[in-house]
Amino acid sequence: MHPNKAFRQTPEARARAFAAERGFGIFTAAGPDGPLASHVPFVLNDNRAEAHLVRSTPLARLLRQGPVTALMIVSGPDGYVSPDWYGEEDRVPTWNYIAVHLRGTLGLAPETSLRGHLERLSQSFETRLAPKPVWTLDKVDGQSLEKMLRAILPVTFDIDRVESTFKLNQNRPAPAREGAAAAMVKGGTPGMETAWLAGLMRAVDGG
Repeated sequence: MHPNKAFRQTPEARARAFAAERGFGIFTAAGPDGPLASHVPFVLNDNRAEAHLVRSTPLARLLRQGPVTALMIVSGPDGYVSPDWYGEEDRVPTWNYIAVHLRGTLGLAPETSLRGHLERLSQSFETRLAPKPVWTLDKVDGQSLEKMLRAILPVTFDIDRVESTFKLNQNRPAPAREGAAAAMVKGGTPGMETAWLAGLMRAVDGG
């Protein structure tokens, strides 16, 4: 997390909501031979996230020995900021971004819960595609589904701490931030989802 307090003032409820809406993150934990990481879609409700891991991954094998302390990293939009965009002298380049860190305990869930988890997971994303009819597991042949289910394991992640960085040029005057946002909207800026990032920078002042 960035040490500047200007970027660390986002209310915890907003950080949780951002992570829940994003629905995709990276589980990290300490393994016997070094750090482990798995990229996963997830469903977040209150202080618990549910997800699944491919059964053969190192993290899934580690969890067979019992629950572990873990960190989930949820990344948002990010983008390079050129100092030329500020309209100010003596500035340097930076990189704006959003990141939410969820810390807690990761463990295996009962395998009988796997189908219900997958139904909730697909439902959470399918409903965002309206008016497209919602896809459901019932559309998959029973034998094919059973074969796929055998390859994954359900997990739960009990969250005990939430940290976030919303680095949106809050430490710059509004005209400088607007100059950077306007340049990002034009496109070509190194980064991901830079138009969304520009909108969040503009919203710092309630715009």
